[in-house]
Order: sequence, then C-alpha cells, then structure tokens
Amino acid sequence: MAALLEINGLDKSFGEQRVLRNINLEVERGEIFAIMGPSGAGKTTLLRILNLLEKPDTGSITLDGDTINGVQRNGRTATRQRISMVFQSPALFNDTVYNNVAYSLRVRRMDKHAIESKVSQSLALVGLEGYDNRWAKTLSGGEEQRIAFARAVVFEPDLLLLDEPTANLDPANVAKIEEVIRTINRELNTTIIIATHHMNQVRRLADRVGMLLGGELIETGRREVVFGGAADERTRAFIEGEMVC
Repeated sequence: MAALLEINGLDKSFGEQRVLRNINLEVERGEIFAIMGPSGAGKTTLLRILNLLEKPDTGSITLDGDTINGVQRNGRTATRQRISMVFQSPALFNDTVYNNVAYSLRVRRMDKHAIESKVSQSLALVGLEGYDNRWAKTLSGGEEQRIAFARAVVFEPDLLLLDEPTANLDPANVAKIEEVIRTINRELNTTIIIATHHMNQVRRLADRVGMLLGGELIETGRREVVFGGAADERTRAFIEGEMVC
C-alpha cells in the first residue's frame, strides 16, 4: 500500500503551551491507523489539524501527494471534500435522518436522484435502512452516532478521522460502531485514523498504531508488534494500564 497521508515536522502551540512536537507520520491508503494515548496527549488537536480546523505552527501535511496545510480558501474547500470527521458527540441537525445525511451532498449541488441513491447506500452501510423519515434527535445515542457515520461517508471521503467515536456509548453500541468502522474500511476502502485511549478497541480495529504522549509521537508500528512488545517502555506501561505522562 502507498502512503495516502504524510505529516512532516508538525508542531502546534496554544499560547505558551506546546501541544504537538515534531510529529512525523505516514498513513497508508486503505488502512486503519489508531492514535492511542492518555487524555491531554494531543490526539484531538492532531485530528483537528488534519481536518483543517486548526493550523499547525510549523510542518507540512500532504494528502495523496498534495500539500493541504497553508492553502487558500478554495484549496481548503477542495481538501475538505476529501476528508471527513466524526466526533465523540454526533451534533446532528434537528431534522430527519435523511436530511442530516443528505446535507453535504446538497451543499455540493448534487442531483436529487443521485442524493437519494447515495443516502440510501450510506444508511444501509451503517445498518439504518428505513430510518430516512425518522427524526434524528429522537433516536438512541448509538443510532445517532451511526447517523453521524452515514453523514461522514456519504460523499465517500478518502480519509475518515474518528475522535473517540464510542466514548459515550454502552458496550452493545460500541460493538455496532466498531462493525460500522470495519464495514466502511472494507466496502469503501476508506483510510481511517482513530484517536482513542481504549486499548481493547485498538486491538480489535487497528492495522497500525501510534503512541502519542505529551504531544510527541513516541512510537509507531504494526498493532501486533506494538502490543506484543513495544520498543518504548512508556508505550508498554500505557498498554498495561499504568499512568503515563
């Protein structure tokens, strides 16, 4: 597999607080890459930078060979059409399921019949066939999060960013969301970066893993290698459930 995403020398500070330090990373096309680390490690900030919601202080980000940070407004718009993100909380519109999922396609001025087809396919992908006319805000937390996934992938992005997407869900819904993630990766060949501090979820989902600690990416590798014997003692401690900082 060829690298879809490349990050080189990325730094980010908020005031005097340095949140990310010299991040260097390649994410291969079609893989699920997990960024693990404790709360406050910088995981969300990194995802927000990749989604162009924040600007890095230094460094470069390329997507499929194109530099995406520092581009002008038109360039950012084009890039955002290739990247999507799902947050901890779905933040749905107070509207029908169909209108929530169709929104990004309408913004792109897509033909009505094409929208109907894509929304139907996206809802089927997350196991919500027949939910089109249900009011989104009346559904369960797990169903709302699956709507968020359907909305995020309806335009078939190259890169899907997931920020603790099961943090607020019970175990049954966690299992459903994890199956949605696998299905999206398998059926759409979507490259996925998931930020989480849940080790079992990383074990179940990830192809490769990166350990982010204190804003530094201290180790990356195949999941089985990292969990079988991480090179950095801080990674080993985190996997074993110890407090690291």
